[in-house]
Amino acid sequence: MAQPSAESTYLGKMPAGFGMIAALHGDLDTGDGVGKVYYRQDASPATLRQAAEQINRAFPEDDEVEPEHAVVVTWVDVASRQHHDHSRGDGLEKQRNSFQLVIASAETTSYAILLYPRKGMQFASTAVGGSSQAMQAGFSKGLVKYLVFSTRQGPYYRITTERETSVRALAEETNSGKRGVWVYEIGTSPYFTSVAPGEVTDLPPDTGLESRVSEEATSKRYPGGGQQVTYSPYEPEEEVYLHTVQYQPQVVVVDDGDINVDVFSYNSETCANNRNKCSTFADCKDYASGYCCHCRPGYYGNGIQCVSEGKPQRMNGKVNGRVYVGNSPSPVEFNSNDLHSYVVANDGRAYVAISTIPARLGPSLQPLSALGGVIGWAFALEQPGYKNGFSIIGGEFTCQAEVTFLPAQEKLTIKQVFSGIDEHDHLVVSTTLEGRVPEVLRGSTVQIEPYSEIYQYSSNLITSSSTRDYTVSLDDGSAETRTYQWRQTITFQSCPNDEAARAVLPTQMLSVDQVFVMYDSNNELIRYAMSNKIGDVNGEKEENSCFTGRHGCDTNAVCRPEQGTQFTCQCAAGFTGDGRSCYDIDECREIPLACGEHSVCNNQPGTFRCECNDGYQFASDGHTCIVDRPVDHCAAGSHDCDITERAHCSYSGGSSYICSCLPGFQGHGRVCQDIDECQSARCHQKAVCYNTQGSFTCQCRPGYYGDGFYCSSERTKSQCETHRDRLLGSTEYGPQPVPGQYVPTCDSQGAYEASQCHGSIGHCWCVDRNGLEIPGTRTGPGRGRPLCIEQGPTVRPAVGPTPRPDVYPLPPGTHLLFAQSGRIEFVPLEGYNMKKTEAKTVLHLPEKVIIGVAYDCVEKMVYWTDITSPSISKANLQGGGAIPVIRSDLESPEGIAIDHLGRTLFWTDSMKDRIEVASLDGTKRRVLIDTNLVNPRAIIVDPVNGNMYWADWNRDAPKIETSAMDGTNRRVLVKDDLGLPNGLTYDPQSSQLCWADAGTHMIECMNPVQGDRRKAMGAIQYPFGITSHGKNIYYTDWRRDAVIMVDRQAGTETDVFLPQKQTRLYGITTAYAQCPSGKNYCAVNNGGCTHLCLATPRGRSCLCPNNALGVSCVESEGGQVLRWRERGAGIEVEREGGRY
Repeated sequence: MAQPSAESTYLGKMPAGFGMIAALHGDLDTGDGVGKVYYRQDASPATLRQAAEQINRAFPEDDEVEPEHAVVVTWVDVASRQHHDHSRGDGLEKQRNSFQLVIASAETTSYAILLYPRKGMQFASTAVGGSSQAMQAGFSKGLVKYLVFSTRQGPYYRITTERETSVRALAEETNSGKRGVWVYEIGTSPYFTSVAPGEVTDLPPDTGLESRVSEEATSKRYPGGGQQVTYSPYEPEEEVYLHTVQYQPQVVVVDDGDINVDVFSYNSETCANNRNKCSTFADCKDYASGYCCHCRPGYYGNGIQCVSEGKPQRMNGKVNGRVYVGNSPSPVEFNSNDLHSYVVANDGRAYVAISTIPARLGPSLQPLSALGGVIGWAFALEQPGYKNGFSIIGGEFTCQAEVTFLPAQEKLTIKQVFSGIDEHDHLVVSTTLEGRVPEVLRGSTVQIEPYSEIYQYSSNLITSSSTRDYTVSLDDGSAETRTYQWRQTITFQSCPNDEAARAVLPTQMLSVDQVFVMYDSNNELIRYAMSNKIGDVNGEKEENSCFTGRHGCDTNAVCRPEQGTQFTCQCAAGFTGDGRSCYDIDECREIPLACGEHSVCNNQPGTFRCECNDGYQFASDGHTCIVDRPVDHCAAGSHDCDITERAHCSYSGGSSYICSCLPGFQGHGRVCQDIDECQSARCHQKAVCYNTQGSFTCQCRPGYYGDGFYCSSERTKSQCETHRDRLLGSTEYGPQPVPGQYVPTCDSQGAYEASQCHGSIGHCWCVDRNGLEIPGTRTGPGRGRPLCIEQGPTVRPAVGPTPRPDVYPLPPGTHLLFAQSGRIEFVPLEGYNMKKTEAKTVLHLPEKVIIGVAYDCVEKMVYWTDITSPSISKANLQGGGAIPVIRSDLESPEGIAIDHLGRTLFWTDSMKDRIEVASLDGTKRRVLIDTNLVNPRAIIVDPVNGNMYWADWNRDAPKIETSAMDGTNRRVLVKDDLGLPNGLTYDPQSSQLCWADAGTHMIECMNPVQGDRRKAMGAIQYPFGITSHGKNIYYTDWRRDAVIMVDRQAGTETDVFLPQKQTRLYGITTAYAQCPSGKNYCAVNNGGCTHLCLATPRGRSCLCPNNALGVSCVESEGGQVLRWRERGAGIEVEREGGRY
C-alpha cells in the first residue's frame, strides 16, 4: 500500500496533486480519543436499497440505478485542530463534526453520496499553514501525464468555495431533494471522466433557508411567517440521521427512520473516550456492556442533558400546521409561528403561548391544552418514588399524538420534536399540526376539567392515553360540554447499560388541574396554563407541601420534604438565599480568577461562562487560555489572495486575514475578475466607454465636449483657456494682451502645452497639466525651448463623476458601529472609506443576540436591543461595562433610535407590535403607537424636523410609515412594490430617506416631502441593517456576512468589509465624532416639559410617561395644556386645563 502524501501537499489545496474524494477536507483531529473514522465494504440489500433511493431521487430523469457494491466511510466526532470555542466555568468541549461518504457502484457507473447531519456543521474552517481557511468538499483526479515527460492538473470538481457559508450550506441545502444529502455521478468504468451533480436542488416545503435564520440565537418570534432573526433551525419530518450500531465490528449505517436518534448513540466504548458526551453536570460510569451518564446531585435528567433542581425551565420553538376548522373545505395554514413556554419546576405549573394564530383558527384551538401537555409531563412535580419525563429521557425525544373529537370523529395529529437544550439553556421544540378540529365560535370561552393520563414506559418507548372533557361557553350564555380522546407515543434514545433506567416504574399517572386557556384575538395569541403532577396510578399519597406545590419556595429553589408535613426550601445551584428568596450568584465577582488569565468571565443566571481574549485560544482542558501564536500572512506574503494589482490582503488579527478585490474587480478576493463597467451605461449617452483592467474611461463623441460623464455640444472652456482668456482681456478690437504680460498657450484640446514661453523676456519652461512650472526646466533668452514631456489631458475619474459639492466631509473620528450576534464592532472611516485593517470589537456580550444599535453623539454612548433577555442597554465607548436601561415589559425589541437633542430613545417591539419612547435612562417611558403594526423593525428619527420613520415588513402588506416624534400625524409613505423592508436610514444633508429591502433585493431612496422615489442600488442579496453618511450607504448582508459600502450617487458597490468572525450581522449605525448641526424645541431646558419632550414639525409636545407615579405631570402641545395627571395613593386624577 502506498504511503500517504504529506499534509503540505494537499491541505488547503483543491484540487490536490493526487486522486481525491473529499467529503470534508481539512486538518481533522482524531488523536484525542474522541474523534473516530469507520469504513467498510457493504453489499447488504438494505444498504444498497438506501443508496439506490438517494441516487434515483437525485436523477429523476435518468434510468433507475441498482448499485451492486458500496463502500461506507463515516467520520464521527472529529474536531478541527485549530478550533476555538467558548467555555463554561466548568468547561465545555470543542465543537465536532460528523459526516458520511458512500461510494455506490453499479455495473458501469459509480456514484458518491455525501451525507451531513441534521444539526448542521459545528465548525467550517481548518488550520492551514498558521492561518484559518474554509474547509473544502469536492473531487479531483490529481495530476495526469501531459506530453511525454510532464504532468498537468486533471479533471476536478469543487462543491464548496472559499467561504465558510458554503461549508455550512452542506447540511442545509441539497442537490438530491433531501436536506443535507448530496449525490454525484463520478464517472463511467474504467475511467474518471467528469462529475455530474444531482438535479433536484429544491427542498420539501418549509425546509428552505428562507424560513430558517439564526442558528445561534434564542427563539424569539417574528410573526408573519418569514424572515425570523432568532429561531433555531426548523427540522422537517424526514431527515437523514447517522447512528452507530451496537455490535462488533463497529460500523456506521444510515438510519432514515422517523425516530429522533443522534449520531452520538451509545455503544460498547468506555468513559475514558466518551466522557465529553455527558453533560457538564453529570458523571460517566462504566458498565460491563458499555458506559452511561448520570446527573450529579442537585441536577436531574438523563445524564446527556442535566438541569438544576428547582430552577425554572424555558422552552422555545416553532409551530407549523395545516388545520381544517369545522366543515370548512379549505385549511388554515401557518408556518414558523413562535412557541414560548415557562415552567415553575418546584410546583409543576407550566405556561405556554403560541403567537400569530389567525382568528379563523384560534378559538377552535382552545380545547387543545394538550399542546403544552408533554411540556408539563417533562417537568411535572414529582411524587415520592416517581420521575417526570425529563428526569428519565432528557430533552431529546419525539412525541406524536392523535386527537379524536367526539362524536363527529374529527382527527388531528400533533407531532412535537424536542431537540435538546440550546446554548442559552432553553429547551427547543418544533411542533406540527395536521388535521381537522370542531369549530369553536369567536368570542366563546373554553373551560377544561382536571384530568389524569396514564403513562406506560419501556426502554425506548412511552405511551399514554386519556379522555378529556371541556365546556364551551357561548356569547349568548349557553354552554356545551364536549369530549375528545388523546393517544400519545413518545420515542427516545436510552442508554441500554443504565440499570437505574430499568428501575423506573412501568406505569405512572400524570394529574393535570387548574387548566387555563385563552385566545387573544387582538394579538392573535393563544395561551395555556396548567399544573402537573406525576405519581401513582391510584392517586396522590402524600400531603407534604413539596408534593402539592403549596410550599412558597422561591421559583429558583427546590423544596426538600422532611418528616410528615415538614419541608425546607433550598436555593438551586448557582443561587443563594434562604430558599424563600433566592438571588443569582455572580461567580465572576465572587470567585477570584474564575476563568484564569487572558480570559473574560461572563455571569449567567445560575452559572457563568469563560471566553478567551483576542489572540488566545482554549487549551485541551477547555479552561486555560493559551497564546494563539499569530502570524501576519499579509506582511509575510504567505497569503493566498489574488495578485496585488487585483486584490488587497487585510490583516484582521491573530493569524487571520481577509482577501478583498480592489475597486473595479469582483470576486471573493482569492480570485478577482475585472468588472466591465461599460456594460452598465456608466458614461453619457453622447460618449464612448472604454473598459480597462479595474477601471474605465469615458470620452465624448466627436462634436461633443465634456468629461465623458457629461457631454454637451457647447464646448466648456478648459482651465488653460480660462486662464488665457482672463489675461488677454477684451477690447473693442478683440482680445488684447497687457504689454509685458505672460499669456499661456493651449493646445487644440484646451490643455496647457508642455512648454510655455514668455516672449517679453525670452524665457521658456516646462509645465505640468495644471500649468505650473516644473522646477529646473527654465531656459534663458536665445537658448530655445526646453525638451518637455507631454503631460496629456487631465485624467478622468476612474469610477463615476466627482462627489457632489453639497456633500460635507466627515469629521475626524467618525466610524461605523454594527452588531454581530453577541458583540458590537466598529470600523473607522477615513473620508468616506472604511479603514478595514483597524476594525475591532468594541463591546463583547456572549450569549446575547444584539439586533439594533444606535449612538448618542453627546455622551459617546452606544445603545442596543437584545432579544435574549429581552432588554435595552447602553455602554460608554470610552470604557466601561454594559448598563441596563430597560429590562421589563419587552418581548422582542429590535429597531432603536436616539434623539440626541431631546435626550430620548425610541424602539420597536415586534412581538408586542408597538413603538415606544423613553428618556435615555429608561425611567420615563411611553407607548406611542400600538395599532396596525405587524412586524415593525427599523426605526429612525429626524429630531431637527421632528419626524419619525419606521418600517413594517409584514409579508402580506409591507409598508414604510412616518409620524411626528410624538406619534401624531401618522401616515404611510410607501406601500407598493415592497418585499421585506429591513433597514432605514435618513441623511439630513440631502433629505433622503433610504431603505434596504431583502425581498426586492434593492436599496431605494426618496425625499419624504417630495415623494420622488428612486432605486439607489439593485441586485443586492439579503440586507438587514443600513446607515448612511455623505455620498455613501453602508449596509449589513446576511448572505455575505459582510458590511458593504455603496456609492449612492453612482449606484455602485465600492467596498466590502468581512469581519474576522463569519456570523450573521444585524444592525448598523454611524457614530459621529461631532454631533450633527441643528436644534429643536426640546434641546434647551427640556422644552419646558415636566417629563417627556418630543419634537414635532410644528414645535414640540410634552407627554406624560405611562409609568408616572406619585408626581404631577403636565401634557401639552404648543403651550396648550391637554392633561394634568396626579398619581398617588393608588388614585389617578386627570384634569383638563387651559393655557399655562
